[in-house]
Amino acid sequence: MRLATFATCALNQWAMDFEGNTNRIIASIREAKARGASYRIGPELEITGYGCEDHFLEHDTCQHAWECLAAIITSGATDGILCDIGLPVEHRGVRYNCRAFVHGRRIVLLRPKMDLANDGNYRETRWFATWKRPGAVESARLPPVVTAACEGQREAPIGDGVLDLLDSTLASETCEELFTPLAPHIRLALAGAEVVGNGSGSHHELRKLGTRVSLIQSATSKAGGVYLYANQKGCDGGRLYYDGCAMVVVNGQVVAQGAQFSVVDVEVVIATVDLDQVASYRGAISSLREQASASAPAPSSSFPSSSSSSSSLSVSPPIVRIPSDIPICHPPSTSLTLATSRPIQIHYHCPEEEIALGPACWLWDYLRRSGASGFLLPLSGGADSSSVAAIVGSMCQLVTKAIAGGNEQVQRDAERITGLQLAAGAAEEEQKRHAALLADRILHTIYMGTENSSQATKSRARQLASEIGAWHVDMCIDTVVAAVVALFVTVTGLRPRYKLDGGTSAENLALQNIQARLRMVLAFLFAQLLPWVRGHRGRGVGGPVEKEKEGKVGSRDDQVQRAAEGAEAEGGEGGERILEGGEAIPEGGEAIPEGGEAIAEGGVLKRGKGRGGGSERRGGGGGFLLVLGSANVDEALRGYLTKYDCSSADINPIGGISKTDLRRFLRWAAVHLGFPSLADVEAAPPTAELEPIREDYVQLDEVDMGMTYEELSLYGRLRKVVRCGPVAMFQHLCHEWRERLTVAQVAEKVKAFFRFYSMNRHKMTTLTPAYHAENYSPEDNRFDLRQFLYNVRWPWQFQRIDALVEEHEAAAAAAEGAREAGGA
Repeated sequence: MRLATFATCALNQWAMDFEGNTNRIIASIREAKARGASYRIGPELEITGYGCEDHFLEHDTCQHAWECLAAIITSGATDGILCDIGLPVEHRGVRYNCRAFVHGRRIVLLRPKMDLANDGNYRETRWFATWKRPGAVESARLPPVVTAACEGQREAPIGDGVLDLLDSTLASETCEELFTPLAPHIRLALAGAEVVGNGSGSHHELRKLGTRVSLIQSATSKAGGVYLYANQKGCDGGRLYYDGCAMVVVNGQVVAQGAQFSVVDVEVVIATVDLDQVASYRGAISSLREQASASAPAPSSSFPSSSSSSSSLSVSPPIVRIPSDIPICHPPSTSLTLATSRPIQIHYHCPEEEIALGPACWLWDYLRRSGASGFLLPLSGGADSSSVAAIVGSMCQLVTKAIAGGNEQVQRDAERITGLQLAAGAAEEEQKRHAALLADRILHTIYMGTENSSQATKSRARQLASEIGAWHVDMCIDTVVAAVVALFVTVTGLRPRYKLDGGTSAENLALQNIQARLRMVLAFLFAQLLPWVRGHRGRGVGGPVEKEKEGKVGSRDDQVQRAAEGAEAEGGEGGERILEGGEAIPEGGEAIPEGGEAIAEGGVLKRGKGRGGGSERRGGGGGFLLVLGSANVDEALRGYLTKYDCSSADINPIGGISKTDLRRFLRWAAVHLGFPSLADVEAAPPTAELEPIREDYVQLDEVDMGMTYEELSLYGRLRKVVRCGPVAMFQHLCHEWRERLTVAQVAEKVKAFFRFYSMNRHKMTTLTPAYHAENYSPEDNRFDLRQFLYNVRWPWQFQRIDALVEEHEAAAAAAEGAREAGGA
């Protein structure tokens, strides 16, 4: 038996955070060593963070990456373990996305990426070049800082090589290479590589994990081998959430799997495998033996030539073998007492869980890295804003669970943001209470009603905020709306009316839009000032202050001064917290005065009651709240939102999620997150509540849009995923809807969609940065690149659709005539 213990990682890296990234890499290597691993692989571009984008064009970025690699080496972390580390490398004036294999104080190989991701969210060819010479390895000059760290090593091999170790052969492919038609792992397996590592930077999309796992399993089921998959996780500074799920696969079977969603920064997944099982597996497949025997012979030297001859029977180019005396297997004397990792059942989250967990982790990363004190959410009582509130509630539950499990980093972050000192080891019921306490400090919800709002939505918003533990405000904004309308009347002498009162469409829309836009203005006002109202410190609610020696509370000015000093203390540790009126909270306590929910009638704050407390804290400190948006992907696609309304925010956790999925999530979250009022929210028909309510009229979203949310979701997938233009979409839907709609009806629906889509495409240019979750997102920052000025009549395309309808109707009429003639 040749037993080896390997470590793969999921690291929460942050683009351009060289110090933090380096510390997390070192921590993962040390954990891997402590758990007996001989080989550790990390995510793609883990030193810089994957999402540096145009920062990769700066020479500084590559230079700092080398400096960080040198720091990792000089720390001693790489002593006694083979490490596979991702970083950008400049070689002969060309920038490559590389893997650096480091053992002890020596760089053994630099392996450049050979196939770059350049579609969807990815633009790697903008920053990097591919290594275009399969089977070529040459010498790369190392920068002085690395030479010093590597005790004089001036050069290292770079290129398409594998490591011929003392007791095995190890190779690499990187992220996108796994997804290509001619994936390297097959060529590597035929060349004898027993272990393949894949350092990846793969983002989350709903229902995507199964595709990734099936490819990884397929990589080793056809040709055998051990496959280690590492991935970044978390929000590294952009719209994507990298969803971890580090895993180890042996001969097509998963033997270790990490978490897909987590607020923990460093996760190391360990597996012990028997490499002799790889040899046995391969030896039993006749076709593999034949193809492997036809592979070109691989040259082997310390610095191989970039040229090598190829056999005429070769099915793949030769791969250079880099000889090394590094062992990765356990000594035979200890192998008999080791247990190999057994195959496990792969864990997949249902889409509802993915919505609850992915955006929640993304929000936590954004919150703790932005320096904000919390979130502000305009909570309307509808499905979208309620989904966002539930996701923040899920975030608080994840954080409290991590703290209860003893994660000190999460504990420090939570205390720095909120001032709460939550202890590890809390039982499940205590965790629920802690989650509500966190929500009170972090989530601020505002119901901004008008004369067009219903009591039902107001009640649902208040109830949901109470269940989550959020700090909630009810207020009526009619006076603000009336003031703006009065200004317009004063200037023009004309008073706009709703359509129900005899107004035109322009008047009706203008009156709706002013309500929506004022809500956005008020949301940012409250986001800026609520921390001041509640007495937030710069690092969160109730920042630590120095204790009074005599156990008494000083004057209010003294409290404010001490709070400011405490907020500057490293880590914000310890201390006593002061509430309004001089009340002191004991160290370690989470006492919040009764009467937590703050309710405003007519815009005046007063005390109310709510779950988990939530006192009004005034006094020293700044801080700010991030405004959360709540427009879903279908509304963005259709343009069913007001430009610069509550869809305009700092970030939007549901902007990439369909309405259909959100409705399912609400039903799931009502039970599994413990927010039962979400069931009532889901059951209510979607309405904007921007027009007056009458006995015979209630504004409904799907009526306003002229299409259902299910139809919108289908339009979106056909437009983006299937890549249908108007004519192709019409033809596709004629088959899809043939049993319920006529061809002419399908034509009208398709033309209506494209009219509204093109008319409103300009709204995508100002869309709030949103969590990417769907493969049909219309977000035009990088994912869906299209013009925003269209000929909304689509004359050529619509004429072609009309011609197809006429042809079909003529053919149908002729067939009917023939049937009638035959019957006669």
